[in-house]
Amino acid sequence: MSSDTEKRHADQSADDVQRGNREWWSKNPMSYDWHGEMSAPPLSLAWFDAIDARFLAGAHLFATAERPFDRIMPLDDLAGKRVLEIGCGMGLHSETMARAGARVTAIDVTPTAVAATKRRLELKGLEAEVLEVDAETLPFPNQSFDFVWSWGVIHHSARTGRIVRQIARVLRASGECRIMVYNRDGMAARAFFLRDHLLKAKFMRQSFDETLWETTDGFSARYYVRDQFEDLFRTFFSDVSSEICGQEADAIPLPRRVRALAARFLPERYLREAQARRGSFIFLRAREPLGGP
Repeated sequence: MSSDTEKRHADQSADDVQRGNREWWSKNPMSYDWHGEMSAPPLSLAWFDAIDARFLAGAHLFATAERPFDRIMPLDDLAGKRVLEIGCGMGLHSETMARAGARVTAIDVTPTAVAATKRRLELKGLEAEVLEVDAETLPFPNQSFDFVWSWGVIHHSARTGRIVRQIARVLRASGECRIMVYNRDGMAARAFFLRDHLLKAKFMRQSFDETLWETTDGFSARYYVRDQFEDLFRTFFSDVSSEICGQEADAIPLPRRVRALAARFLPERYLREAQARRGSFIFLRAREPLGGP
């Protein structure tokens, strides 16, 4: 992906970063069309099906058994539950939870994502409340939701801690959240460190965090160490756990065509174990909010 929006600089205020985030993602919605190969008209049924296929293929090592994301999303427990998705993007997870019978409220910081998710649900004959909302200031009463889901979103925020505080506030005492963020110890961050920070000698003029901001999708993005991210949630929850997960590129860190060839000969068990060791994602579960904002 590319953008004409300038990337984050270390001296920008949190408000500047959040405005940059909104502008960047409005112009660059996550369509997973990395190589410009998609021919279907945007926001058509065929287009949604095509981007879903790409997304699900990328997550096949850790996410899906029979239904999209059923290995890590509690689909069998969501019927009739009030669910909040933070960062709905193009709407696949909102659709998935709505199909499971959840009463979904989906939010995103950009009108682009809100429009796309509404169109998806309309085409699929599903219902959900879809709102343009900044998760740093959720407009919902305390203890409004049974489940909160967010996939690859809150690490882009200027003030991630505020979002975690808001999640704890709007979750019911019996509720749970499941959140994914980028892993600083994962294969993607290591590749950026070697390729961009060292070989391109960016370490001479900027920090590694600034290199990550430049090379990652979005106006800004934090990469977390696993215990650091767990610790952030333990400020607001008493029951916190996490795991590492990732894509085929994490399991086989080779150029795309070589990786596709190698994947034909490597056993599935090896690929699953490799992505769980050096995957680019931290997937966290948190229960038992400590109460109060």
